[in-house]
Amino acid sequence: MDRPALRRLLSDIEAGRVDIVVTYKLDRPSRSLTDFVRLMEVLDRHHVIFVSITQSFNTTTSMGRLTLNILLSFAQFEREVIGERIRDKVAASRARGMWMGGHVPLGYEVRDRKLIPHAGEAETVRRVFEVFAETGSGLDTARQLQAEGRTSKTGRPLDRGDVYKILGNRTYVGEVEHKGRVYPGEHEGIVGRALWGAAHDTLKESPRTRGNGTRNQTPALLKGLLFGADGRALSPTHTRKAGRLYRYYVSQSAPKGTAGADSTDDTLVRRVSAAQIEAVVLNQVKELILQPEVVVGTWQAARATDPDVIEAEVRGALTNLAPLWGELFPAEQARIVRLLVERVTVSPGGADIRLRVEGLAGLVRDLEAGRVEVLEAAE
Repeated sequence: MDRPALRRLLSDIEAGRVDIVVTYKLDRPSRSLTDFVRLMEVLDRHHVIFVSITQSFNTTTSMGRLTLNILLSFAQFEREVIGERIRDKVAASRARGMWMGGHVPLGYEVRDRKLIPHAGEAETVRRVFEVFAETGSGLDTARQLQAEGRTSKTGRPLDRGDVYKILGNRTYVGEVEHKGRVYPGEHEGIVGRALWGAAHDTLKESPRTRGNGTRNQTPALLKGLLFGADGRALSPTHTRKAGRLYRYYVSQSAPKGTAGADSTDDTLVRRVSAAQIEAVVLNQVKELILQPEVVVGTWQAARATDPDVIEAEVRGALTNLAPLWGELFPAEQARIVRLLVERVTVSPGGADIRLRVEGLAGLVRDLEAGRVEVLEAAE
């Protein structure tokens, strides 16, 4: 009898729904001495008769109770010995590299109780290692795999959790792991040692280090969103001096060498520091999203897809965005900026920002669903 069944029996006894308990053998209800003692106490307290069909004993006498305890002790001993033998058998089989059943990992199929590489799935597994070695980010890897249409065995798009499970599974290099020890497997590996090593060298770095490395490779936050007063875009560019990277946005209204360009127009911003303008825009966005009229507009937009959402939930989600911003991955920052900002117009007097209310509503849904990824959580 398993633990849930034993608990149900005890509950029925205490509720007065049982007058007699009949079992084939003494150890059928439980081979745990502790559990059986508890059962007998409940039976005695409620005057319930206990009968074993194949064994005869009388629990009303001291000799009968001694006999009962001896029989139960041997039953418990037998259970523990069986458990030890099973564990030893599993360990010995693992040491020989055998697959012991269970969930079949992505990239393999089972034939004659052995793991055999599955060509299509094996390519997906190798792609996971390749993309992660390139990006250094589980989140970016998952997004790229989803864009490529890569799925799990059940057809579900691969997510960040799937990426890290695959990266940590030594089955893919032809090995078997058991209780912290690694053995050569009977199956064929589908990921080369060099690719495994490259991915795990990246994994050894801290999440913040990897996030900072990814930050420098991320496109400018305001690319395609920043315009001058004349309506022309400011494009990102950069230069290096003494090994240091300097990023700018440069106006396309008067390209170098273009005749007739009005370079004396003081109403135009032709060059601006990327770090400065991005900081200005982000600070203004953080202030704007907390304005009462923006909160109300966001709430109304959010109700189009979720009629039960209340204004306080929207305000709380927007308020929580500011402290989270510094912990977001660069790709997540860029996604949110494009979600929130429709256009930024810069002039010598400052920056004019046009927000997307529908984007704010989508961001609120992402925040409430936990889909905004921070460094610690994502890695």
